[in-house]
Amino acid sequence: MSDLNLQLAEPLAGDDHMQVAFDRLHDAAERQPYPSLDWRCTRLRALQQVLVAYRERLADAVAADYGSRSRDETYIADILPVVNAIKDTVKHLPRWVKPSRRPVQRMFRPAAAKVVYQPLGVVGIIVPWNYPIQLALSPLVGALAAGNRALLKLSEHTPRTNGVLEQLLREVFSDDEVAVIHGGVPVAEAFTRLPFDHLVFTGSTSVGRKVMAAAAENLTPVTLELGGKSPAIVDHDAPMGSTAEHIIFGKTLNAGQTCIAPDYVLCREERVDELLAAMRKAAKRMYRRIDKNPDYTAIINDRHYRRLRSMLDEARERGAELIALHPDEEGLVPQRKLPLHLVLDSPNDTRVMQEEIFGPILPIVPVSDLDAALREVRKRPRPLALYYFGLDNQVQERVLQESHAGGVCINNTLFHIAQDSLPFGGIGDSGMGHYHGREGFMSLSKQKGVYIQRRPNPSRLVYPPYGRLIHKLLYRFFLR
Repeated sequence: MSDLNLQLAEPLAGDDHMQVAFDRLHDAAERQPYPSLDWRCTRLRALQQVLVAYRERLADAVAADYGSRSRDETYIADILPVVNAIKDTVKHLPRWVKPSRRPVQRMFRPAAAKVVYQPLGVVGIIVPWNYPIQLALSPLVGALAAGNRALLKLSEHTPRTNGVLEQLLREVFSDDEVAVIHGGVPVAEAFTRLPFDHLVFTGSTSVGRKVMAAAAENLTPVTLELGGKSPAIVDHDAPMGSTAEHIIFGKTLNAGQTCIAPDYVLCREERVDELLAAMRKAAKRMYRRIDKNPDYTAIINDRHYRRLRSMLDEARERGAELIALHPDEEGLVPQRKLPLHLVLDSPNDTRVMQEEIFGPILPIVPVSDLDAALREVRKRPRPLALYYFGLDNQVQERVLQESHAGGVCINNTLFHIAQDSLPFGGIGDSGMGHYHGREGFMSLSKQKGVYIQRRPNPSRLVYPPYGRLIHKLLYRFFLR
């Protein structure tokens, strides 16, 4: 850690404070309903510069909140994606904000039609604890690109990170551009009841339902990123060495506390032993040891650590075989470091097979063929991510056509989220709406259709009183 003091964020924000912050943002949006392209790009560039300048303080703060969190993981997965998103957004924003021309039906010419992209106003962003920097600032980038103001509710589980984030944002934005709220569940519930113009939530499916219900009281549109059980399919022709390596990376980054981490593996039954051997080898290569290894992240808090342990205990008691890929020693408990456990033969009604795991536990499910794997995926709620490992291009296309998921990675894991040219969003139980890149700009803009009448005005031909002329026109346009 650096010698900089890590300042804790204020633990609670009352309803009055929250309402004042919201009203200030709302009034500013009313006064300046269409911030210029220069306003947007200037603030995005300033955010990038300050984020880079604060990177060490942020990494120290996240590590302090977790007890142990890899500095490099914070750079790779929390800060760098935001930097890249800002660069991509600033590059393309001049084109995104331009009105797009649309064709006019022949019977209404001469006229013009276009779509203009108007800021919504005030966007609310509810931030989870697992990537407290990226999942605060990535939606903020989209909100600012679209010309909005934003109010962020930060997670109560990352108070040190919140303190640094708030300092960072205050260096860039006035309190009528971007504001921050702290607090626990009561604050979050009050936050969702504010009349935002759009609300972005990242978290569990169960909480997402509550957020959507609260937002519905104000008819607030929502973007929900909810996770779920994301499958990895290992086919007969998958190169096993690299496949195991990609899955291990995807499952151990942030100790599996990732909404798009592989949650279970569907492997051709004749290749299960080969996969297990390759996973052991890959895990040892990435992490020679867990104890006192700065590259291996801890579980965020005692409650989540106990939750994961109870999932393992239940699976073991129900007859599952547990394989710890590193020694599962008692000395790791005070550090809240949980080695990656592979789970074999766990009954389908156990928690590891039914719930989103959100930690370094990975069930392996043998399947007879790809048909069986796809049936298993389809009978479950639709996931946020799907990972397919196999080399046949036609089979890859079949997987894309016969399964639903928020996003797909073929022959890798996680990296689809790092592509700013791709939308990111769930489907069904894993969420709704999109952000990232152009889709984020679109989601947080009002796409307003505009019709401009030219002269002469042919629309008068359809005004009453109706007679032979309108009948001839209708005949012409309907039957020709």
